[in-house]
Amino acid sequence: MKVLFCASECVPFVKTGGLADVAGALPIALAREGHDVRVILPNYRVIDAYWKNRMEHVCHFDVLFGWEKQYCGINCVVDNGVTYYFVDNESHFGVTEIYGDGITEGLRFAFFCRAVLEALPHIDFIPDVMHLNDWQTGLIATLLKTQYVANPVFARIKTVFSIHNLKYQGIFSWREIAGRLGLDDRYFTYEYLEFFGCISCMKGGLVFSDRLCTVSPTYAEEIKTPFFGENLDGLLRARENTLSGILNGLDYSIFNPSDDRFLTHHFDTDTLDNKLACKRALQRECGLEERDVPLIGMIARLSQQKGLDLVERVLGDIMRSDVQIVFLGKGDRRFVDLLNWANWRYPKRVRARIELDEGLAHRVYAGADMFLMPSQFEPCGLSQMIALRYGCVPIVRETGGLRDTIVPYNKYTDEGNGFSFANYNAHEMLFTIERAVTYWNEDKAMWRRMMLRGMADRFDWAKPAKAYLALYEKMLPSPIAEEEESPAEEAAPLKPASKVTEEAAPLKVASIATEESEA
Repeated sequence: MKVLFCASECVPFVKTGGLADVAGALPIALAREGHDVRVILPNYRVIDAYWKNRMEHVCHFDVLFGWEKQYCGINCVVDNGVTYYFVDNESHFGVTEIYGDGITEGLRFAFFCRAVLEALPHIDFIPDVMHLNDWQTGLIATLLKTQYVANPVFARIKTVFSIHNLKYQGIFSWREIAGRLGLDDRYFTYEYLEFFGCISCMKGGLVFSDRLCTVSPTYAEEIKTPFFGENLDGLLRARENTLSGILNGLDYSIFNPSDDRFLTHHFDTDTLDNKLACKRALQRECGLEERDVPLIGMIARLSQQKGLDLVERVLGDIMRSDVQIVFLGKGDRRFVDLLNWANWRYPKRVRARIELDEGLAHRVYAGADMFLMPSQFEPCGLSQMIALRYGCVPIVRETGGLRDTIVPYNKYTDEGNGFSFANYNAHEMLFTIERAVTYWNEDKAMWRRMMLRGMADRFDWAKPAKAYLALYEKMLPSPIAEEEESPAEEAAPLKPASKVTEEAAPLKVASIATEESEA
């Protein structure tokens, strides 16, 4: 099977969030199953020189983008059995921040979507499946099923669209995006791409892809409800027969406390006592008192989604317990100010580092006793999986992938790998933290057993890879059916965008249309 994984970011080249981890790990896992898996992403200026120097130029061509032809280069790196293609255009990808600059961001990924499809004949790779990820790639499905559908080679390509975070939808001016891509106004309706007077690139992927997927089973159910659905729940309910939830995996070669390059002390289930040395090292690094008290870690984007507003409401109550807290992350000014205040108010007990530091993140997982993750919503989450691997007991809200991975402790059966609370409520979170602290103080043997259970849990990529392969295979024609088909004439040559029109009839998607209020 030939699979092309399309993403806006990918480890180890460029990363802002969990999407990059998935784009980096899943293709490798699929390739290990014997399939031809390739990845395509933008050639950002911020990609490290190590990888830039390894890139080989494959080809270059012009892409029709609105009223002008724009340069598009394709570079290539082969690593871990996977071929990575990089779409090169300095005007679009020569940026230091890949997201968040308004219409420029919209045009950047509109160009990327067009360039990916135009690149296929040039790289001589026509995939069986294109696996699209989040709004940045949603218009690939739109273009494939409208402008390219008349070509029999393109028509055979199946698409899977993965929702990593429904909240971020890529909403822009219809005229700006449609004008550049040549999208016909007939698609500017609530059945197709219109979203409260704008175009939603996320909706393009949801409407036009063959199959939909999210990064956890619980999140797949949550997004069909108004609370989590971001005004797309009606569409998702209409397409629920095509929607799957597959839990993300974790790359245990990167997150392994027995040989982690960021740690000065290593440990595993047989040498768990060495974790105390990691705790003392973290306390020294963060300027905390080197005392035997519960140490809570929190690594997150500083936003309301991650539950920082709950922390804001009860931080004083949390600190009435004899605990220490280490925060790590960047984000909204409101929460940056909160954590800077906490640094001042509790100088020996709280340390907030307003930065992204991969090494320190690993040391927090290794040194903390508990990991706080009170998310308002969490499509999958990797931090709780990492925490388990490092013997750091998670305290989570029961949502999305957190609910799918963390089993709350049951004192009657002595089962569970963490602590959880159901409602998005500050005092429920406070009570759960206090409960965990009580167990840590009063029953060290029970705490050790819970740490060992968490370290023994496995959320590697082997199982998700098999689930995705099964999903791909369902979309493809069976070998028997292909043999029974009459011999086909030679496929028409692939046409550049300048010669592809939208004369093909639009897809029949009226059956999945949402009501106006849910568009």
